[in-house]
Amino acid sequence: MSPLPETDLNDCRARLIQAAAEVFVEEGYRASVERVASRAGVARQTLYNHFPCKADLFREVVSQATAALLITLDADQLDLRERLLRFGAMYRNKVLSAEGLGFFRTLAAETVRFPELAASFYRTGPAQTAARLSAVLGDAMNAGDMCSAPAEFAANMLLSMLVGADRSHYLFSGDPPPEPDREHVGRIIDCYLRAFAPIPSIASQPSTSTPAC
Repeated sequence: MSPLPETDLNDCRARLIQAAAEVFVEEGYRASVERVASRAGVARQTLYNHFPCKADLFREVVSQATAALLITLDADQLDLRERLLRFGAMYRNKVLSAEGLGFFRTLAAETVRFPELAASFYRTGPAQTAARLSAVLGDAMNAGDMCSAPAEFAANMLLSMLVGADRSHYLFSGDPPPEPDREHVGRIIDCYLRAFAPIPSIASQPSTSTPAC
């Protein structure tokens, strides 16, 4: 049999990743590779040709989702608010979607049995997201667009504000996941930027007869 063209190989790999994301949400990490292969419409051996083990497939699912999210921070030509707005909208959409909530449930349920799975997810997903966001915020601080603060702290604050108690609400309340709401994200970003607004230097402050509060 002649080898498949590269486009067909890439399409097969993409189908496997999409199928794995769906099956992991539906059945948890215990789902069989046969189930994933069947959902993707390929033979089990084809799956193993791309991913030698299920853990590799899981890591790739997380890596692809993280990469799609971090692309929103790469638009250097945009101002800081617009970059954070783009990032925040996609972050909320991913984390609070039915798929994102399902993935979180799956991971929480499997952590005790598969601690290496949780560690891999953290390194590939949340840790990379926080690191990239920290770099963007650190650059903004250096440029004078934000007040000086530990960049990691600033990143964690923004991630918490974007999701906060909402994830617990939609995990346990029985309410359907929220619809994308760019206006709501804008309010969060504006509140965040006010909290981290540059502090005017003493020389630039107007002179007063009484000390400022």
